[in-house]
Amino acid sequence: MQAVIDACKNRKINAKVVLVISNNSDAYALERAKKEKIDNYHVSEYKYKEGFIDKLLELLAKYEIDLVLLAGYMKKLPKEIVERYKVLNIHPALLPKYGGRGMYGERVHKAVLEAKEKESGCTVHVVDEHYDNGKILNQIKVPVLEDDTVETLAKRVLEQEHIIYVDTVKKILTKEIEI
Repeated sequence: MQAVIDACKNRKINAKVVLVISNNSDAYALERAKKEKIDNYHVSEYKYKEGFIDKLLELLAKYEIDLVLLAGYMKKLPKEIVERYKVLNIHPALLPKYGGRGMYGERVHKAVLEAKEKESGCTVHVVDEHYDNGKILNQIKVPVLEDDTVETLAKRVLEQEHIIYVDTVKKILTKEIEI
């Protein structure tokens, strides 16, 4: 998230982050948003039991959101959101491999290492009603080194995630990539 905010501030991306929503009240994303003076909200199914989807739709409409970027959001978004908005996600693997329900964070890197893959990487994809299933927009490959651990591989993939997410958003806004 910070990479995208910085790219907007530095005019690498001709856009502005106007809203941050997290389903986790302790998410560091909310703190980052406060520091950057970006409006932010904690919206979870627990906090808004019956009105969860309505609250998300209300906020996205109020802020006139054109593009939703997921960054560390682990839950499946409601169908009403993904059908109405352009939503992107960054995944720490070369989809379609190592995606789907339960495949996130260290679990992905552990699976890659256990399979003795020669490369991993990250993928920016369109979000649909299924986990890690939407159209792949961009990928960066990262070699898996012989002495890699979950932590070392995760660190190298994360560095590339920051680059590819910014690059993909820029290409979408300049119409180099169509969603």
